Amino acid sequence: MYYSEHGDELKKFNTRDGMAFQILREVGIKTGIITSENTKMVEQRAKKLKIDFLIQNEKGEGKLKAAQEICNKLGISLAETAYVGDDINCKELLENVGYPFCPIDAVKAIMNIQSIQVVDCKGGDGVIRYITSNYLHIEMQQ
Repeated sequence: MYYSEHGDELKKFNTRDGMAFQILREVGIKTGIITSENTKMVEQRAKKLKIDFLIQNEKGEGKLKAAQEICNKLGISLAETAYVGDDINCKELLENVGYPFCPIDAVKAIMNIQSIQVVDCKGGDGVIRYITSNYLHIEMQQ
């Protein structure tokens, strides 16, 4: 997060993650963002990237319920779902999805989740693209 001297909140987004969302969309994988924040910036980013589901202002158990609702709409289970999180408000959801991921700079409680895959980059540094390329082995079709 960045703040201007006028109190404007700014957020950095990674363009490689943007490409990852495009790649996922092109191969038919539905995407979503479930966040504890509630900002116009995230809404605008999700719209630009054509994210299928955006749920803001959810924490802890609310994130898990939101993911379950998305799964119900798609007719899939949490076991078929991947989620990326880095802090304690993601723990419950990460413990319940089939494919939990976290960046290398996640808090220890997240890194200690039994089935977690720790991605070899920091949050905000292209984690989604890294997962798309290195775990899902999906690249842009040219």
